[in-house]
Amino acid sequence: MSLQAEIAACTVCASALPHGVRPVVSFSSTARLLIIGQAPGSKVHASGIPWDDASGDRLREWTGLTKAQMYDPAQVALVPMGFCYPGKASGGDNPPRPECAPLWHERVLASLPQDRLTLLVGTYAQAYYLPETRRWTLTDRVQAYRDFLPGVLPLPHPAWRSTIFMRKNPWFEGEALPELRRQVARKLRHVG
Repeated sequence: MSLQAEIAACTVCASALPHGVRPVVSFSSTARLLIIGQAPGSKVHASGIPWDDASGDRLREWTGLTKAQMYDPAQVALVPMGFCYPGKASGGDNPPRPECAPLWHERVLASLPQDRLTLLVGTYAQAYYLPETRRWTLTDRVQAYRDFLPGVLPLPHPAWRSTIFMRKNPWFEGEALPELRRQVARKLRHVG
């Protein structure tokens, strides 16, 4: 059984998922851009397409990716911290299920090219993959984006709340987003 088939058949968290199991992930052995987000929301759970919502629209705007590029697993791997929709909480969705990343991420990432760019979107991905920054705020991590290049670039989650983040932090739009687009374009052109 392929890794993708194993993930699709996963039921480890079934009893904790109020809307059922539907792992949403996309990757291939040639994807040189990896986007690690939180977990699918209700719209993504319904469609089965990663980032198929307003947050995905904003993320494509930030990265300069077209829909065709973003959904081409040969170019872009879309791997959330939790592969299934965790359900609603007050003020948003529940956190990603904690079982998912330890169970699957190492195997998924091992199947990707070593010289990839990884976008860590949101606090959950950053806390997991940048443990040395656990005491930092999300703003601290995103503002220090140059320190993590060339392999990693932390981003805020592109939910509607990110407009507040962008208003408070004009350097994000003025400096970080142009660099993000350069880094993404470089990886998609296969330039090291």
